[in-house]
Amino acid sequence: MSGHSKWATIKRSKGAADAKRGQLFTKIGHEIVVAVREGGPDPEANFRLRLVLEKARQANMPKENIERAIKRGSGAAGSGVELIEALYEGYGPNGTAFIVETLSDNKNRTVSDVRRGFSRHGGNLGADGSVAWMFSRKGYIEIDPGDEDADEIALVAIDAGAEDVETGKDVVSIYTNQRDFKTVQEALAAKYTIGTAEMVWVPQSTMTLDDKDAIQTMKLIDALEELEDVQHVYTNLDITDDLAAKYEAEAA
Repeated sequence: MSGHSKWATIKRSKGAADAKRGQLFTKIGHEIVVAVREGGPDPEANFRLRLVLEKARQANMPKENIERAIKRGSGAAGSGVELIEALYEGYGPNGTAFIVETLSDNKNRTVSDVRRGFSRHGGNLGADGSVAWMFSRKGYIEIDPGDEDADEIALVAIDAGAEDVETGKDVVSIYTNQRDFKTVQEALAAKYTIGTAEMVWVPQSTMTLDDKDAIQTMKLIDALEELEDVQHVYTNLDITDDLAAKYEAEAA
């Protein structure tokens, strides 16, 4: 499971200094709209909204942007356009499996952009069900332990119902099943500052490539994530610390 957590951490690190902050705010805003339409504008009663608002806070999204998105979701700002969630599956240039989550007001545009992203980087868009069976839907929680004992955080998570915990130097990565996600998240939030809490697609096994092929695959991840309608990208590529450092050095 470490491939996901390492890559997610890298992406957040890069994003903190990324000039494309406006694009990030747009994507989070769309998530807020959908969350409000599904469960209402009260984050105390709408767990999905609460998670998205935490993500907005972590990204330093302006308060007025958040309020505008909540109004759109509740209909207070007019009906606007309908945002539709969709899941696309495909293969990377070296046979790695991909799941791409999108949120869009134009499905034809989205599928065209995603297909073009795959083909330009040596991959291809697959049929529904072609790779989803290789992944499991899990809750993912990430905590920077700071001065806290990482092993103690892991014990709290496991006691609350976590399925798996990975402790590293700078991060504790916690995985749960869908049913226990909220319970584990709330147990940890009562004691620690949570950096990330979201539902993710976790590969059941990972694929190892040589550095050249792995970096080519990581470039495809970047290209897909830069698309306007793409919210999240998941792959079964095994991303080691050395590989992540090499990719960052090449991208700098």
